[in-house]
Parts: sequence; structure tokens; C-alpha cells
Amino acid sequence: MRLSTITNWAYGATVILTLASGTVMLMASGAEQRERAAVEQRAAFDQMTATLEEDTFRQSEQARSFAITGDPTHVIAYRRERAEERSVEQRVAHVRDAGANLSELAALKQALHWADALADEQEAAIKAAEKGDGETARRILFGDEYGRELDRIGSQIGKFQYMLDQRTETAVRQATDTARQWRFMSELMLGATALLFLCVLYFILKQRILRPVVRLSDVVTRLAAQDFAAIPPELPQVDEIGDMAQAVRIFRENGLERQRLEQERDADRITRDQLSRMTQRLQGCDSIGDLVEVVGRFAPEIAPGFAGRLYIQDMRRNAMVQACAWLEPHQSQGHEFAPSACWALRRGQTHKPTGELIDIPCEHLGGEVAIATICIPLTAQGESIGLLYFEQPEGVTADQISRTEKYLEMLAENIGLALSNLRLRDVLRQMAMADPLTGLANRRLFDAVFKEQIASAEGRNEPMACLMVDIDHFKRFNDDHGHDAGDAVLKAVGAVLNEALREKDCAFRLGGEEFVLLMPGFTLDQALDRARTVQQKVQDLRVEHRGEELGLITASFGLAAFPDHGRAETLLRTADAALLRAKSQGRDRIVTATVRDAASHVA
Repeated sequence: MRLSTITNWAYGATVILTLASGTVMLMASGAEQRERAAVEQRAAFDQMTATLEEDTFRQSEQARSFAITGDPTHVIAYRRERAEERSVEQRVAHVRDAGANLSELAALKQALHWADALADEQEAAIKAAEKGDGETARRILFGDEYGRELDRIGSQIGKFQYMLDQRTETAVRQATDTARQWRFMSELMLGATALLFLCVLYFILKQRILRPVVRLSDVVTRLAAQDFAAIPPELPQVDEIGDMAQAVRIFRENGLERQRLEQERDADRITRDQLSRMTQRLQGCDSIGDLVEVVGRFAPEIAPGFAGRLYIQDMRRNAMVQACAWLEPHQSQGHEFAPSACWALRRGQTHKPTGELIDIPCEHLGGEVAIATICIPLTAQGESIGLLYFEQPEGVTADQISRTEKYLEMLAENIGLALSNLRLRDVLRQMAMADPLTGLANRRLFDAVFKEQIASAEGRNEPMACLMVDIDHFKRFNDDHGHDAGDAVLKAVGAVLNEALREKDCAFRLGGEEFVLLMPGFTLDQALDRARTVQQKVQDLRVEHRGEELGLITASFGLAAFPDHGRAETLLRTADAALLRAKSQGRDRIVTATVRDAASHVA
């Protein structure tokens, strides 16, 4: 009940109680028995009928509230009050037993019949509202006829009460002459009655208003300080304080939602910062190893809980090879698989075998259909060069997965771009360090490798050999058969040197017809045996140009070894000096350097 209604009823009850107490005292002074009987009869009637109009209006308010708001609690309250009502005959019987005459009973019975008829209209309106026909419900409950029936009930109850008042007043008038001496006593009782009601009213205000307001005040103070852990009290009463409690609950829910959105925004900003930092690190990578380290560090931070793997395509074997993994993924256990085993690589776009739409699982997952995975291809120039594989953690909402997938795609795009740039850089570096004619490493790469090899040999005190090679009478091939023939000879000799050692980047073309072989770990005797093998293979070469054999191809060799012939850093000069002696001694021979560079060994 609304506080305003409680206040009105409190004022009304004050008046009624005051009159009843005064009447009792006045009647008791002259004709105590008759006065008491009349007052008790009136009190009994009041007790039986006082709540009739209140119940009628309260039920009407519950039905109207449900028709307007659709809140089912109003229907529950209405049904409960209806269930507590008794039939018309039962209610009239109590009044008749209390001594009401026929005319009074007729007035009260008419009011009760009108109240029951009004309840039928309320039931019809509630049923219409429950079916979703709110317009019909409101038309019934707020119509003119409904209002007239309410007024008619009030008027009839007023008539009943008026008839009671008339009869009681007659009885009191008859006892007035004999009760004057008790007037002073009656006034004292009226004052006592008023004081008692004020005490009761204070109790109601304290229990119904003050205590809930204090509890709400504490919650509001905490909510104002952004402490959304404060829970508003449950106040089921339907009044202004109940409305305040509902408003506080709505404010708290809005605050929690705003707090959640702020947390998502902060998490989004942090993730974007991490993506930006990762992109900067990727741009500074000099090798695939650097890239793999950056991805393994940042991927679990950008997508927390999403275990995954990074695969990079091996072009020579046409296979996806695992480069790194994080957070211990359980599926896609193979360290490599064919590109055709992943639907993301086939289609060139993100692939998920589970989710809102059913899809085909990838073969590299072992054929498991119910695995929540995400495969994102790494593409460059429209071609797949790698794959990002993720496993969705349990307990993650669809919104979180959708939000994370956007970051995963951005992650894949940045990794794909960085991987493409590294591969392009490797190709350009290889082109810059390789001789385009023979495919051997050029002088630029030789200088870098030579420094590394001599530092390693001296640091570990390991042997190392250097073999200088020069094609004999190379100018003859250019003069007699043209430069194309000379290029063919260079290619053939370069192929022999490239196959002479298993180690990579050990055969170099220094320029023109000069070549060099670096042999780390070779002693002088081992290097001499290998030089003889190369010499024999060069002599066995038969190169044709335009259907004509170019003739015998020979070369001169200068060999020097560390530590036999001095320091490692002078190895190239020592071998070059030996090569000059080989050419001066008639070519097509191997000359081994000496420490004094005075003796030679001819093979």
C-alpha cells in the first residue's frame, strides 16, 4: 500500500477511534449498559464492514496496475485477496447476528453484490491482459461504467454506515442527559486514545519507513562511490519506498553493465597495444627465428587461454612445419602436415569446424568433429605461407570468442606480412650474395664467411684449408668460341666445386675464372686429397657448345692450411701465392704453400 494511502487511513482511523472512545465514555456516564451495547454493536459493525471498501479499491488498484505494467506480482496479490473473501451471505450473516435490522442488511447486501459484480469485471480485464490484450483490459478498468460502479459501492456502504450512525446516535441522545457528569472522563479517554494512536503511528513510521530508508541510504552511499558490490535490500511492499528500492536496483544493474563495458574497453585497448608492440617487434626481426620468438611471446597475451601453434610452409617439401606452440595445445599433434590437410589453407580463409554452423574438420586434427578450433591462414600475394592454429578454451561466451577472433585475424595478418617480408629479404640477400652465372656464393659472401671461419678455427684451435682454383687458358674459350662458351665452362667448373664439399657456402667464385674452396676441419692431407679429386673431375669435364665440344678443361690449384702455413687470417694470401706458383710452373697442377712460401708441392 502507498504511504499516502496509509497516511489517509491513519487520519481516518484517528477520527474514528476518537469518536468511538468519546461515544463509549459519554454513553457509559448515564446508561452504561445501553451505551456500551450500542457502541459495541457499532464497533462490531465497523469491524465487519470497514475493510469492504478498502478491499474493493485495493483489488481494483491491483487489477489496474497489472493492466498497465504487466507485472505478474499484481495478479498474485489480487488472487490472494480474492481467495480470502467470503461469500455475500456469509458476510451478511455476521452483520445480522450482530443485531443489524432488515433495512441495514439490505443496504449492505446490495453493496456486496455490486462489489462481486465489480470483481467479475476485474477478472475479465486480468484475463484479457494475460492474453496480451492490454487495450481491452484498460478499457474495462478505466471506463466510465467501472468508475460509476466504484462510486455506487462507496455510496451504498456510506448509506449503510449512515443508517448505523442514525441508530447509534439515537441511542446516545437518549443517554446524554444522564452522562454529562462523565464528560470530563470521556475527554480524558479521548486524549488517551489519541496518544495511544500516535504511539502506534510512530511504530509504523519507524518500522515501515525509517528502517528501510536507512538501509537504502547506506546502499545509495556505496553505489555513489562506485561500490557496485552493495546489494539493495528486498522490500516487497508496494509503496514509494519500494519504488525507491527498485530504482536503486536498476541503478546498480546499469552501473554493473557500465563497469563491464569499461572493463571490455580497457581489455580491448590493452590487446590493441599488445598487437601494436608485437607489430613493432616483427618489423625489427632479422630472421625466421626472431619472428617465431616474438609470436610465441605475444600470442598467449593477445588471446589469453587460446592454446595454439604457428606453422610455416616449407617450400621445398611443400609441407606445413610447426615453428612454435604455446599454452600446450592438445590437438593437431603432428609437427608437420601437407597444406591440403587444412581447409583454411585450401579456402584461403578462417575455418572453424564447430560453432553456430556445422563444418568439416581438418585432417590435421585427426578427424575429430567436436573440437572447438580455429585455423587462420597466413597469406602473402594471395598465396598461403603459413598457418595459425588455436584451440578455444572452455567456458568462453560467444561474444568473447567473436571479439577474440577479430584480434586473431589481425594477429595473423601482421605475422603473415612479417613472414613475407623476411622471405623476400632472404631472397634478396641470397641474390646479393650469389653469383648469378654459376650459382656459387660471390666475393661479398666469401668475405663474411671467411671471417667467421677463421675466427672459429683460431678460437677452437681446429684445422682449416683454403684451395684457390683458376681455369687454365680461359681466354681461349672466349676468343675461339665466344663468351657463351666461356660461360658454359664457368658453369661446369662451378658445378664441380659446388659438389666437392657437403658443407653449405664453402665454394665461392671470386671473379672471372677464379674460384676458392674453404674446407673447415680439413687437415693438410685431407685437403690435398680433396683437391686431387676436384682436379680429376675438372679434367674429366666435356663441355659442348652449339653441338661442338670445347676441348680439354684444366685448372691450376693453390692450397694452404691452418695451422701448417701460418695464421688463419693469412690463409687466403698464402693460397693465392701457391696458385701463382702453380700457374708459373706450367698450370694443371696443385701447389701446396709452405711457411716461407719457398717450397712447393706439385701433384
